Amino acid sequence: MLHEKARAHGAMERICFVLSIAVFAAFGFPQPSSSAAREDLIEAAKKEREVVFSTTTNLEEAGAMSARFKAKYPFLEVNIHRAEGERIVTKILQETRAKKSLVDVMQTPAFYLHAFKKRGILGEYASTDDRFYPRNFKEEKYWTTTYYNPYVVLYNTKLVSSQNLPKRYEDLLSPFWKNKMILEKDKIDWFTAMLEILGREKGVKYMRDLSRQNPMLRIGQTLITQLVAAGEATLQINANAVSVNRLKQRGAPIDWVAPGPLPGLMVGVGLIAQAPHPAAARLFVDFLLSKEGQQLYQSAGRLVARSDLPQDESMKVRGAQIVPVDPAWAENFDEDSKLLKEIFSN
Repeated sequence: MLHEKARAHGAMERICFVLSIAVFAAFGFPQPSSSAAREDLIEAAKKEREVVFSTTTNLEEAGAMSARFKAKYPFLEVNIHRAEGERIVTKILQETRAKKSLVDVMQTPAFYLHAFKKRGILGEYASTDDRFYPRNFKEEKYWTTTYYNPYVVLYNTKLVSSQNLPKRYEDLLSPFWKNKMILEKDKIDWFTAMLEILGREKGVKYMRDLSRQNPMLRIGQTLITQLVAAGEATLQINANAVSVNRLKQRGAPIDWVAPGPLPGLMVGVGLIAQAPHPAAARLFVDFLLSKEGQQLYQSAGRLVARSDLPQDESMKVRGAQIVPVDPAWAENFDEDSKLLKEIFSN
């Protein structure tokens, strides 16, 4: 009897050993704890001493975010490169062709980020807070939305009466609006999104007709919003709702209208594949997407997608239908960029 028990015990030990091997084969050997990995990342970042941040966000917000980050990681300097979207694209492409990357973290419209991912410029990295972001606000392991902006039609309330407000996009083709409008000329995501919303063939015709209205072409949302507020232009075709609301709250005679579905621009953050300071870059991406970082964006009036934070309902209250700008539309990036420049070339 004892011999049989011993034999059974030995068989059970062999089964347990085999099962343990199977578990290791399936799931790998134990990994260091997340806190240990975090400490390793911080130690590596201390040796790098800085992070280079390229962004389309205004310097005031970027500076506030960087200051809060530096308070958490005082051993790191944040070198901010701020530019409009098209200029950032040009700079990054030039560095890539020269095989000399100077940027660590890039924050720009997701439309551009998708195009960079396709070209191998973005590196893989999933933030520690990735689980708080819906799938349609990120491209797994490459970029995540830091905030989003709906494109609205901005107008000067002293120059436009309520009865003259455009109720449809087609209303902007009326002779009433000729020589009175302004347009931010490098907004390829807005351009492509409008082609999708209107239907490509109809959309291209609409844009050509719109160009015959002789809109002023400028760069910079803040500048353009101020020009409309000052009466230099009566109406902006592709305004950033957040910029409009900020200036309106300060007493500027401006407001916005939604003459149809509004393209919703996602501004995301990603890691450059050949980042010169990879550890510091990861810490910075994690901070921008953290609850603390997202609350900072909200305090600046930004709309965020993080699921554990309250969402702004003001757009819905005004009956605006937001159509998220699908980054996959960037598949036509080169073609649409040429088309945009051809149509609005003056």
